[in-house]
Amino acid sequence: MPAPASDPARILVVFGTRPEAIKLFPVVAALQADPRFDARVCVSAQHRGMLDQVLDIAGIVPDFDLDVMKPDQSLDALTAALLTGLGRVMDEVQPARVVVQGDTATAMTGALAAYYRKIPVDHVEAGLRSGNIYHPWPEEINRKIIGTMASLHFAPTETSAAALKAENVDPARIHVTGNTVIDALHWVTRRIAEQPSLAGGLADLEARFAGKRIIGVTSHRRENFGGGLEAIAEAVRRIAARDDVALIFPVHPNPNVRRVMDGALAGLANVAMIEPLDYPHFARLLSLAEIMLTDSGGVQEEAPALGKPVLVMRETTERPEGIAAGTARLVGTDSTRIVTEIFTLLDDKPAYEAMARAHNPFGDGHSARRIVELLGNEI
Repeated sequence: MPAPASDPARILVVFGTRPEAIKLFPVVAALQADPRFDARVCVSAQHRGMLDQVLDIAGIVPDFDLDVMKPDQSLDALTAALLTGLGRVMDEVQPARVVVQGDTATAMTGALAAYYRKIPVDHVEAGLRSGNIYHPWPEEINRKIIGTMASLHFAPTETSAAALKAENVDPARIHVTGNTVIDALHWVTRRIAEQPSLAGGLADLEARFAGKRIIGVTSHRRENFGGGLEAIAEAVRRIAARDDVALIFPVHPNPNVRRVMDGALAGLANVAMIEPLDYPHFARLLSLAEIMLTDSGGVQEEAPALGKPVLVMRETTERPEGIAAGTARLVGTDSTRIVTEIFTLLDDKPAYEAMARAHNPFGDGHSARRIVELLGNEI
């Protein structure tokens, strides 16, 4: 590592949701440990409670907290609040560079606010593309907007790097680093091994479902609101009719999700609808589950790191590497298709093992270190 400059480079790391926090806390930790950098953290609190859980376990105390969320806030209002709030923070901090992650409104407006001030913005998890601007919505467009402004593009895989090159991004500014979510998962798994009480809150469910085959469920995507969520709920009902399975479902707090799931699944003996899990407990759910059934993006990366097949309840994915590698499968939101695919994995051992043993293409746990070294080359 080169000797630090007399004045460390000030880096502003911006995030606001639980997934961003999970994927950026390894980067924040690596920046804070490097004398070349003066790392500042600004959170938007786009997800308040779920964000705070990650900040707590990771030991991050934000320098700025915008606390922007309001009930039933429109995307227009959220975007305006984020853009002006982040702009004020950048005017105060005067960072040399801004780091954003992924595809949220916080990431997109953070990049735009930096661009307005001619501050280089660096994009962690760059280049993911589904090819459909409405799936995932609005995340696909958020990523594309960031990609037009970013100085450095930290692509998690060669596939995402190729997507950026296809959009005429300068290849010299694209770096394949792996995905920092694997760094985070390795870190929290070690913490749980050292201190099992961090994830002890699932003990009652583990006892309740002893001897059953656990399926983990997450569902919250906007494009599934309405009929998609109703079909997912119907599929969960049909799966839960099997005596040998149990489904653990941390239900997203969005009322559009809760209304459907509470109405369809309340009272089912084999379904545990629980509050959203903090990060250690979610990692524990991944380890307990035989299969993950999800419409999330991050789960497609995390579960294969623990050898767990992922069935993706979406029509498209911006993470095609998992599909190509065989760790994940797109099943859409048709309830019969979901049930058929789950039962195949439960009843066909070779089919299950083909997915469980497939190579995880998303990283080796050293992505944050690579990102910080690349940032060091820019100062």
